[in-house]
Amino acid sequence: MTDESGERARFWRHPGLPGVELLKARYVRHTFNRHTHDTYTFALIESGVEVFSYRGALRTAPAGTLAVVEPHEVHTGHAGVPEGWRYRVLYPEIDVVAAAAHDLGMAQVPRFGDDVIDDPASAALVRAAHRATERGDRLSASTLTRQALHRLLARHTRARSAAPGPAGPMRAVAEAGELLRARLADPPSLEELAAAVGTSPFALLRAFRKAHGLPPHAYVNNVRVQRARRLLAQGTPPGEVAAVLGFADQSHLTRHFKRSTGVPPGAFQRGMLERPRPD
Repeated sequence: MTDESGERARFWRHPGLPGVELLKARYVRHTFNRHTHDTYTFALIESGVEVFSYRGALRTAPAGTLAVVEPHEVHTGHAGVPEGWRYRVLYPEIDVVAAAAHDLGMAQVPRFGDDVIDDPASAALVRAAHRATERGDRLSASTLTRQALHRLLARHTRARSAAPGPAGPMRAVAEAGELLRARLADPPSLEELAAAVGTSPFALLRAFRKAHGLPPHAYVNNVRVQRARRLLAQGTPPGEVAAVLGFADQSHLTRHFKRSTGVPPGAFQRGMLERPRPD
């Protein structure tokens, strides 16, 4: 997909490693809104500069570096120079990265220490893996992708501290999140949601934003987009996806989907259902 500004973006499935999606794109004017992914994000910047907010700070990823975003972390994205940026992205599911960590003898996936990684060898592996998927070379693509994940985990992670279980306000946030995910097509009002989890609307809103980085209404739209990705990848028509997930109409789905993924739902679906052709 290419528009009049020269922006282009294409998603596709990994041909040899289930649970991995790929994106190849160039953006100039597009701005990603605050959103999260269910997957890890490893974005190799091939030219230009991407700027993204992540974990309370603004990060700058120049050409040759890898921008890393962990699952469920709120982030944005926009150009850092007038000519925009061009990148190749790997989106491996949590289980894929956990399996790679297990290969290295890690009990769990450690936290990545750097959000922008300057490591030419890792960058070369990500680029080679990406290109192999475009050729449809299943063996090379799966081997190189695993090698890239192994190197990134071995060289750029640190042990996680133990996380406390939900208590007090956080338990209410967890219950509210479950309720919202169960009622995406018809979410309750903030007042109804707070009453259902036994707290006040103000207290829930404050705790929810602290936990998720998003207020409940934005959280709902983010989860809708994540589920839309799965339904579209399975071949469900965009109009049906919009209706099932509670979007007002297909244009409403398109607006939120593109702001979070960089492509319209139809283009995403075509990329996921067709074999990619190298440019």
